[in-house]
Amino acid sequence: MRAERNTVARELIQVDQEFLMRAIELSRRSLEDEGKTPFGAIVVVRGEIVSEGTSSVVELSDPTAHAEVMALRGAGRKLGRHLLEDGVMYASSEPCPMCLVACYWARLPRIVFGATSHDVAVNGFEDLQLYRELTYPAESRSLREDVAGGSIREQAVEVLQSWSEALPVPVVPKL
Repeated sequence: MRAERNTVARELIQVDQEFLMRAIELSRRSLEDEGKTPFGAIVVVRGEIVSEGTSSVVELSDPTAHAEVMALRGAGRKLGRHLLEDGVMYASSEPCPMCLVACYWARLPRIVFGATSHDVAVNGFEDLQLYRELTYPAESRSLREDVAGGSIREQAVEVLQSWSEALPVPVVPKL
């Protein structure tokens, strides 16, 4: 299980504690809004909060509107960029797989969180199950994945190749 294998509790420095407490306070306040779930996140760049987010899945009818994603979206808009290599994500709970990958896509160098995926699972959320599901081979997962073959796949690959060939520097395969 991910939470038992990789999560290492560390003593946080004062500034990390303060930012993490802000994320936890956002999660606590979200309980005041009907339909919200108890998650809060902030993005900090150079010691300043640039964005905050709470889970807005129900409110926006958007399954991707998790607190971390909302904080990343706000940071991107405010800073006018999608890469946050100088940022830190503070989240009330360990990010779910989607949010963790969004942090990787944003190239955040660090995430600090309060509750673990195990804590979240104990309280009825599926994050730990999803982490586990992603370790299974595609044919064993609960979500069926059908890949196209033949000319349809070739057309999809052609679009990707056109994009990469138009870049100013050669693409480095990420295999």
